[in-house]
Amino acid sequence: MKQSMPKNPGQLPIKLDSTSNGEFCPIPLEKPQIMANEMANQAIHNAAKKTGQARRQFVKSSCGAAATLMAFNSAYARFGLSGGKFQLASEAAHEPAAADEFLADREFIFDVQGHFVNPNGDWLNRVPEGARPLSSMPKAQCDLAKGEAQRAYLDCLGSDEFIKDVFMDSDTDLMVLSFVPSDAENEPLTIEEADATRKIIEEMDGDHRILLHGRVNPNQPGDLEAMDALAEEWQISAFKTYTQYGPGGKGYWLTDDVGEAMIEKARKLGVKNICIHKGIPFGPQSFEHSRCDDIGAAAKRHPDMNFIVYHSGFDHGHKETHFKPDNENRGVDSLIHSVLKHGIQPNSNVYAELGSTWRFLMRDPNQAAHALAKMIKYVGVDNVLWGTDSIWYGSPQDQIQAFRTFQISDTFQQQFDYQPISAADKAKIFGLNATKPYQISAAEVAKFIQQDGIAQNKQNYLNNPTPHFNTYGPKTRREFLNLMQWGG
Repeated sequence: MKQSMPKNPGQLPIKLDSTSNGEFCPIPLEKPQIMANEMANQAIHNAAKKTGQARRQFVKSSCGAAATLMAFNSAYARFGLSGGKFQLASEAAHEPAAADEFLADREFIFDVQGHFVNPNGDWLNRVPEGARPLSSMPKAQCDLAKGEAQRAYLDCLGSDEFIKDVFMDSDTDLMVLSFVPSDAENEPLTIEEADATRKIIEEMDGDHRILLHGRVNPNQPGDLEAMDALAEEWQISAFKTYTQYGPGGKGYWLTDDVGEAMIEKARKLGVKNICIHKGIPFGPQSFEHSRCDDIGAAAKRHPDMNFIVYHSGFDHGHKETHFKPDNENRGVDSLIHSVLKHGIQPNSNVYAELGSTWRFLMRDPNQAAHALAKMIKYVGVDNVLWGTDSIWYGSPQDQIQAFRTFQISDTFQQQFDYQPISAADKAKIFGLNATKPYQISAAEVAKFIQQDGIAQNKQNYLNNPTPHFNTYGPKTRREFLNLMQWGG
């Protein structure tokens, strides 16, 4: 008798769900992604049975990831989504050597957008009595949640879990801890708390595994003045800003007086990287400031500064297509319009970053092909930077595996004159490109290859890995609104 698949098969190693990074309302899956998950669960069931493994063991393997990605290919093809695919050999679903050929760790991976929410931070003082923020996440049900404290479950989300998700359960080598839109009084992660996480890594002989941003919104009182301490006391690698965010819901432009003042002060402080949230709009309020109109002008005015465009202008409410001069000024096209208008050449001082953007593009190979090809052509293959917005999305390993295997289809290459994304291109995007603006030397890169303390811990961990495949960010409108209200 044919064995049927369990009704609740469990988590997939490559995650397609509605999880948000907390900056936009979760977007439900559509029919192609729903089918992709269904077909992946069936593929996992069949492949595990063929290899004689229990499902829980099989999903941890490279074969589990391969079976999932190939099932996604099949589902997307049924809906005519032919712009790209995850390239794997058919035998990769049940032969580890074949899976490893495509999925094994081979690149230096530098994630320039990571997040960590302190489970014991000051933000909890603003949470209503009795409220249990983030408690709906599966990860919040760990053994630590059994403590007597009202919110003991938050210990399930602490620095140990962050380190495990990022450095044990993924191929990530370096990560920049960034910040979310907030003011000085309502930061869910302060610079002091971020530095404490960095020090935990350093104590594990993982020096330079964590870099820090400094939060500055120059249209808020006191933020310009606070830049001095951020640069002088905390060894920050960049200033992070949100042009759509500000008092009364009003944003600003980098070319405004306050924007100019921020850039000039950063230069004087010796911080050459300005990271700007663009795209993934917060809603209609000050929507125009989520576009990239000011990027090209600022980059032209300040050629000695680096402008790292977080999310690359991607707008989840706008469908990515082939670029044409008359395209609407939204999404990645907003960034392209801006650099073209101001004569910013590819591979100069504007960088396109992939945090949350790639996670969303994984849903749709057509949009993925268009967006990546446009960034590479107009911003430059040397200036596309890897970011994941984890740990909102759990371990970034699934994003890494999906990008590692993704290729623009022959159809789209011919139709739109796109170039294939080579292994060398992917190595640049995964990490080598970011070493330039973040001033990471070749010797420091080599250190990770030469096995520091973190790498040695990981080798031991991989003897018996325990990935959970859960995500952390809000998955429903209610969870999203609560997170926004509570400042978490």
